[in-house]
Amino acid sequence: MTRPEPPFTRELDLLATQELTIIGRVTESSNLTFVVEFGSDDDYAWGVYKPEVGERPLHDFPPGLHARERAAFLLSESLGWHLVPPTVVRSDAPAGVGSVQWFVENDGEHYFTLWDGHADTHDALRRLAVFDVITNNTDRKSGHVLLDADRRVWGIDHGLCFGAFARLRTVIWDFAGDPLPDDVLVDLAPLADGLPPEVAELLDDHEAELVRRRVRRLLRDPVLPYPTTDYAYPWPLV
Repeated sequence: MTRPEPPFTRELDLLATQELTIIGRVTESSNLTFVVEFGSDDDYAWGVYKPEVGERPLHDFPPGLHARERAAFLLSESLGWHLVPPTVVRSDAPAGVGSVQWFVENDGEHYFTLWDGHADTHDALRRLAVFDVITNNTDRKSGHVLLDADRRVWGIDHGLCFGAFARLRTVIWDFAGDPLPDDVLVDLAPLADGLPPEVAELLDDHEAELVRRRVRRLLRDPVLPYPTTDYAYPWPLV
């Protein structure tokens, strides 16, 4: 399997058009999650498929978490950060409508091991921390941060983002208090006026407005926040 490369034109075309075949289930996932295969020969790849029918009901998120997975990818692309693997929504998938995300081959590294032993990843990890702030990620576990063979950092599992309640829960607090680099502020600035239409249409109006407000807050006070409650960490941590 080849590794995805921005702007992900090939990967998105394969994800959107190829027949999906379920080859396994991710048993440790809280929602129904499958590994699928698609394509052939040089275009053969795996994906992670999350059908809406397999979601557990939540009191703070409406059904359809797959749309948030897609919105996170599109927002990362609009920023030019390429932090989220290529992700599409398929209505013709084996168990019905859901998100299908490119499977990232990795050797088991996660946020805690990257922070401790791989200083060259810290710039990307800092951007991921910013991304979690503006998307109000409520479930950034250490295992939701991957490193591929090209040493690209990826963030996965964004179904619990963009919620209307301010509940940032993440393991990425090591950058708290750090000023945001100028290039990050330049990338964020357009979002202060509104989200790209393809992102906004996947959220409700209030959720989209809250992203804009969080961006404006960072632009006014360009420092990564500290945890402010006892519930600032997800569980389990990895």
